[in-house]
Amino acid sequence: MSSLLNEIEALPEGLLQLDASQLHEHLGGPTLIHLQGRRSPPLFVSVLMHGNETTGWEAVRRVLSRYMLADGPDLPRSLSLFIANTAAAAEGMRHLPDQPDYNRVWPGAEDAHGDEADTMRAVVDSMAARGLFAAVDLHNNTGLNPHYGCVNVLEHASLHLASLFSRTVVYFIRPRGVASMAMTELGPSVTLECGKVGHENGTSHAAEYVDACLHLAELPQHPVPAHDIDLFHTVAIVRVPPDVAFGFGDNGYALDFTADLDRLNFRELPVGTSFGRVNNGQAMPLDVRDEGDQWVAEQYFKVEQGQLQTRLPVMPSMLTRDITVIRQDCLCYLMERYDGHLRDAG
Repeated sequence: MSSLLNEIEALPEGLLQLDASQLHEHLGGPTLIHLQGRRSPPLFVSVLMHGNETTGWEAVRRVLSRYMLADGPDLPRSLSLFIANTAAAAEGMRHLPDQPDYNRVWPGAEDAHGDEADTMRAVVDSMAARGLFAAVDLHNNTGLNPHYGCVNVLEHASLHLASLFSRTVVYFIRPRGVASMAMTELGPSVTLECGKVGHENGTSHAAEYVDACLHLAELPQHPVPAHDIDLFHTVAIVRVPPDVAFGFGDNGYALDFTADLDRLNFRELPVGTSFGRVNNGQAMPLDVRDEGDQWVAEQYFKVEQGQLQTRLPVMPSMLTRDITVIRQDCLCYLMERYDGHLRDAG
């Protein structure tokens, strides 16, 4: 097994003074830093899984700076900090052209091969040996979205961990190979979506959350009260096929999405809501896959009089106007309300 992982037991001198673009020069690659605190086992926090999503690193810098003493941080709980794609962060990119998406190659991925996948396996193995209090993976998104938490299992402790960040919680099992899904084998685990990069409210919210987690003695094992959570379930991933030319606005592409499409995020859309215009007689221009990776585009969308419209009531999340993100990842996810399944959580 070949791993890119650096694993160390102390903060390198001056690390907290660096922004995300400077980390690769000092760390050289993915780095797992174990910091001793007054309680164990450690809280695991991962940042820069996507190199251009910098709020997590800014939040962790802020938290650790509060606890710094001359000989290191005096933490209320041990912290294992994984700083992931430093090379992409140096270039301000989600991932470099020759890299896989770092948040698609964790154990459990459909295609977990190569140095990056071995690195994520090494991280999981290290945390399995140490024990885990909880795992938090900090992300940004590019569209207009609320701050929200994601879980991969309907389990009380993970739902409490997510609802501590936001009452809006999304349950998903695809895409596979994400950090929170791998870590949920070891303990309560969440992915947190902290809004757009560079927004102070996202950084402060993430920092307050991490600090709160460091102070927790335990996570509740009882159900989250229904009035404290809005639970949604991701039922499909929406992508634009590589051979479909698209843009936003009236450009005459095969697919012209509505100029302000991301305003539809986390809104319950009625049947017939338009996502944009389909030109040149283009057939169904979307690739939509359900949890079983089955093609279901015509279950959710239709083309009627040149308009790409919803065929069912849906609620999208993570709609983005960032063409690079759409090409590298997806256009959005489709969700359904799932509050009735809270009683099924274990």
